[in-house]
Amino acid sequence: MAVQPVKRIGLSEPLKALRRIPIRENGEPLVDILAYSSELRWAESHPVFDYVRVRWCRRTVAQMLARAQERLPSGLHLAIVEGWRSPEVQRMMYLHTWQEMRRRHPHWSEAAIRRLTNRFSAPPDDRCPPPHTTGGAVDLHLVRTDGTPLDMTSPYPEHAREAAPMFCPGLSAEARRNRELMAEVLTAVGLTNYAAEWWHWSYGDSGWAYRTGAPYAIYGQVWPPDWEI
Repeated sequence: MAVQPVKRIGLSEPLKALRRIPIRENGEPLVDILAYSSELRWAESHPVFDYVRVRWCRRTVAQMLARAQERLPSGLHLAIVEGWRSPEVQRMMYLHTWQEMRRRHPHWSEAAIRRLTNRFSAPPDDRCPPPHTTGGAVDLHLVRTDGTPLDMTSPYPEHAREAAPMFCPGLSAEARRNRELMAEVLTAVGLTNYAAEWWHWSYGDSGWAYRTGAPYAIYGQVWPPDWEI
């Protein structure tokens, strides 16, 4: 399928809209995220959750990441935090986010809490597969060759929810430039950004189809070889 032009959309990607997008699984295998470039980096840990991560993503996504890395100035690298994620891990993350939103908004209705949670974490058991379970989504940021991360969030704290949107107001000039640089190289190779999270990019999943206007997604939920379900 040809890469579609990216639509500029708001933060919300409604589940109702994502559910309407058909999935025509193309059977593409999962591969090591770093398989096609020695310049890509694997982040040492997840910034929030402590669990065993695995270096899997769809083959085309790995190739796109390698091409995006080639577009970066010398001395800068894409550091991948996560690619494929198991439904069990997705369920754990969703529950954690739901609990956080409930603490922040104790008087909100259950429906309102659920809608807010869905903005930051995909429901694990929805008929629209969570993007990371398809192998088509990656979370990443920029680092220097020595591993030092570039500023992507100042003046906000590094993991502040307020800094999550790609186009959040009040970013420092440096953080904005770094986001724009990363977005430039990733968009150029066909990856698309979930606008509510500057670090989340994907190709082939339902979110990608929604953002680009593609008639269907090409990646559904998938499992690595020999994974115990």
